[in-house]
Amino acid sequence: MIHGIGTDICDIRRLRATLERRGDRFAEKVLGPAELQVFHVRRARAEVRGIAFLATRFSAKEAFSKAIGMGMRMPMTWRACEILNHPSGAPYIRLHGALADWFSERGLRAHVTVTDETDYAATFVVVETQPPA
Repeated sequence: MIHGIGTDICDIRRLRATLERRGDRFAEKVLGPAELQVFHVRRARAEVRGIAFLATRFSAKEAFSKAIGMGMRMPMTWRACEILNHPSGAPYIRLHGALADWFSERGLRAHVTVTDETDYAATFVVVETQPPA
């Protein structure tokens, strides 16, 4: 059964301007440890790829917070939710700490998709309840 659905669109130009104003502190606030490593690698290869990665992760976390129905308030934090990729490239959500506990206690499961173009990143998240084992 669907618990919640969230979607978000991010203007990459605004995010780029924020990154220029605030520097890496912005990325460090939004990205978890594994995401931050990917961000630095992609950004080193091509600035545009790093910024697109940051934008998709920012957007996905916004969509996830909407899908779980709590927005950006505890236990939902930027760094407690990571959007990573399987070897196949498919994105998935990894949760940490109190957010992981909260999510698990409710028997929830999340599905995420991300996309980006030159100026925008968009995401869609569906959170469902898992049947009892």
